Amino acid sequence: MEKRFVKKQFRKIYLTSFLATAALAELSWFFYDLFTMPSYAPWILLYSCALFAGSVFLYRKTTRFEKTHQAVDYDAETTQYFRSLFDMYTKRRLNGIALLFSVFTMFIALELSFFFFGKSKLDELLENIFSNVVIIEIPLYLCIKNFLCHKLVQNRIRHFDEGLRKKHRTHLTGMTLFSATYWLAAVIITLSAGNAFGHFVNIFLVAGLIFAALVLLYNLTLRKEVTSQNLTVNPKRIAVVTTVIILVSGYSRLQRDTWYTQPYINSLPVVSHNEHDISYQEETGVYTIVSSTEDFKILHLTDIHLGGSLYSFRKDLKALKAVYAEIEYTQPDLVIVTGDLTFPLGIMSLSLNNAAPVGQFAAFMRNVDIPWAFTYGNHDTENLATLSEGDLDELYKSLSYKTSRNLLYPYVQPEITGRNNQLIEIRNGDGTLNQAIFLIDSNAYTNEGLNAYDYIRDDQVEWYEQEIKRLQNEEGRPISSMVFFHIPLQQYRTAYELYEQGSDEVTYYFGENNEKMIDKVCCSDYPSKLFDSMLELGSTKAAFCGHDHYNNMSLEYKGIRLTYGMSIDYLAMPGIEHDTSQRGAELITLHSDGTWDIRQIPLEEVTIPPVSAIPSSFYAYLPEADERL
Repeated sequence: MEKRFVKKQFRKIYLTSFLATAALAELSWFFYDLFTMPSYAPWILLYSCALFAGSVFLYRKTTRFEKTHQAVDYDAETTQYFRSLFDMYTKRRLNGIALLFSVFTMFIALELSFFFFGKSKLDELLENIFSNVVIIEIPLYLCIKNFLCHKLVQNRIRHFDEGLRKKHRTHLTGMTLFSATYWLAAVIITLSAGNAFGHFVNIFLVAGLIFAALVLLYNLTLRKEVTSQNLTVNPKRIAVVTTVIILVSGYSRLQRDTWYTQPYINSLPVVSHNEHDISYQEETGVYTIVSSTEDFKILHLTDIHLGGSLYSFRKDLKALKAVYAEIEYTQPDLVIVTGDLTFPLGIMSLSLNNAAPVGQFAAFMRNVDIPWAFTYGNHDTENLATLSEGDLDELYKSLSYKTSRNLLYPYVQPEITGRNNQLIEIRNGDGTLNQAIFLIDSNAYTNEGLNAYDYIRDDQVEWYEQEIKRLQNEEGRPISSMVFFHIPLQQYRTAYELYEQGSDEVTYYFGENNEKMIDKVCCSDYPSKLFDSMLELGSTKAAFCGHDHYNNMSLEYKGIRLTYGMSIDYLAMPGIEHDTSQRGAELITLHSDGTWDIRQIPLEEVTIPPVSAIPSSFYAYLPEADERL
């Protein structure tokens, strides 16, 4: 009977601790909103006070009941039960204090790394800290809950050993001072050392391992002074710890750089192609290609989806072979990839790494020796990916034209929304502008729900308009342009629906829309002004996108050609490895008189080199990999 009442009290304490933790979290948001959204701050403060009042009410209700049980004499069995609870919560309080200090320090270290190394702004740093404060709330909740439970158990045993009470207080004070001193010293040493020992987050990870080892040593030795049973076999705890270890080690494995496709990449010969003069404007970030031929060929690729892991190796190799076959067959002057070059999602690829696949594809294109450019897709910078947007930007800059002589990635960006927005000018031999190629970031997600896709924002459209007008003023005539992005505009859906209805408002050129995952056309729920701007300016007559892997239709709507790229993907969608009709590319041919044409190049029509064409030494690097392609 007594055990049942105690468990009921514990449940009240759990709720009390939850409300108290939530109140403290909301109070922290109050100070943040006080400077960022002052109108919301009073409501946040009121909410925090309500949560705090709720926790106080529950706590007082719990303590009133406990006062009536402080002088109760228990039998030997019940007394032993309370002593075992005392042991359990003693251990939890001591380890909880160590956990709270560790998590808090590591959390702040990681957030500061994004600030200093990811080059985020101060307001972004604060927003990240407060948005992820739940990471600190969990150990804080555990500390509050363990403290209250421990206090309840102590009060239940009337003749509790006073000497043991004092030892217990001494150990609690010691663990608190040791944890605080240790992590303060770790911070001071890290800041003093600078970059002498590498990235400071790595230093903190090492400090965390050492701290965990010291706490474990304490648990095995000194902690027995305040517990009657220091170590007990708890199957549930072992299962939880084992699960955590597996998850953490698995997460670390998913972030590792792997280069299984590199031997194949190293074996590739240069593809025969025309040489053109390429220049870069440092101030504007604009690349200019002066064509040495009458016709200039652009190969449009999309959704290559490189996983970069051993698990995805076989499919990655198929994707690279498909890309090489398309390039070798068309011998283009420029390759443009409209997003989702990588797939650091962890599910289908068993990898969160978006660094190694980028490096591999850059090496692939460097060996092929064809100039290339790209737009970002929604998967290239997933939340759990190894490299953030800022990190990936720095990586691409390190691989760009000054280093590789073939990646046309700008070293400066227009100050607008997006990870990369750029302009590439294709000029005829006499210097006249043939086409202005706009690569515009359609962004990733709005974070308003699952697969809530973003869109091309107003400031990006304004930049596009300004560049069109600037070029028209410089050329003294209307100019022709093309736009490349990843996520389709809503007009792609409108045009397809009109086509399905048999409307004469659209003109069909080629392809099919067979997307089957979510919607037939997976565009954003938010309308972009880009299409209306293209109509108004009259410069852009062709737009290209990817994203929907089974869609490759090309329709003209209101005088603008809207073309889906044939995808390369072997990895991201279930079963797509075995589907073939959707896979391929588009060849865009620009003529010197300003006209152009677009032709689909299905992979089925292109000869892919057989596996035997790969040097046998290639597989020597991969003893555990599946050699069957």
